[in-house]
Amino acid sequence: MITADQLVAHAVGDYVLQSDWMANEKATKNLAAAAHALTYTLPFLFLTLNPISLAIIAVTHFFIDRFRMARYVIWLRNIPWPGSKPWAECRQTGFQPGLPPYLSAWLVIIVDNIMHVLINGAAIQYFG
Repeated sequence: MITADQLVAHAVGDYVLQSDWMANEKATKNLAAAAHALTYTLPFLFLTLNPISLAIIAVTHFFIDRFRMARYVIWLRNIPWPGSKPWAECRQTGFQPGLPPYLSAWLVIIVDNIMHVLINGAAIQYFG
């Protein structure tokens, strides 16, 4: 179960504690992604001290943001359906070409947040 405390920790870590440098560089530079993943994890210290949970939260956050994993989730959901486009055409956001840029940007942010929240909730629920 995902709690309100977990949602607040996610919001603080992903938005309040993330610097402009982290936000602009995390998808291209390991140092920025690692710094963001570590600062992102800090609010979760108020929810758990379990090292396994904290490691899962930090490591998955690094990989999801560094490699913009939400794009792959978005693209993969279209694969079984007619008219799906190859990765080369969808690489920027995972969406089919033609979707307005503002809409694809917000939808990528939403999918990214859902991925983080679900993983964090599972890590805390199963490992404490």
